[in-house]
Amino acid sequence: MKKIIHAIQDEYPDEFAHCFGCGRLNEAGHRFRTGWNGDKTLTIYEPKQEHTAIPGFVYGGLLASLVDCHGTGSAALALHRKNGHEPGSGHASPRFVTASLHVDYLKPTPQGTALNAIGTVEEIHPKKWKTSVEVFAGNVLCAKGEVIAVVMPDTFRT
Repeated sequence: MKKIIHAIQDEYPDEFAHCFGCGRLNEAGHRFRTGWNGDKTLTIYEPKQEHTAIPGFVYGGLLASLVDCHGTGSAALALHRKNGHEPGSGHASPRFVTASLHVDYLKPTPQGTALNAIGTVEEIHPKKWKTSVEVFAGNVLCAKGEVIAVVMPDTFRT
């Protein structure tokens, strides 16, 4: 299984690294990690047994969380690159919040299989980005979604 070496979440300032989905400082969270895979973005996640909807299948809320955090992380990757930086360079990255989240569930998602969220990012405004996300379990497309992410407002900063 491929591993994300330099994730954008590693570059989030500590005060913005507590998200349940992607916060590296949230011990109880999922700790999703998003990086580049060519011109697409990638998050790989192995669902835990407690992420069960019915025996043998993953809970849809986990998939929505994966699409959400992958979308905002992908937007951060894209803006970070536009600003001349890459994850691992030591530069704090921009942080995004979700303005809109849409998820379509296409097939039941089996337990025991790593999930790959693959994103395509498009800038639609200097502070607003759109990520189209496909979630695969193995070679099976289980869900797809779209995230509109906006640069975190300064009022969120302490």
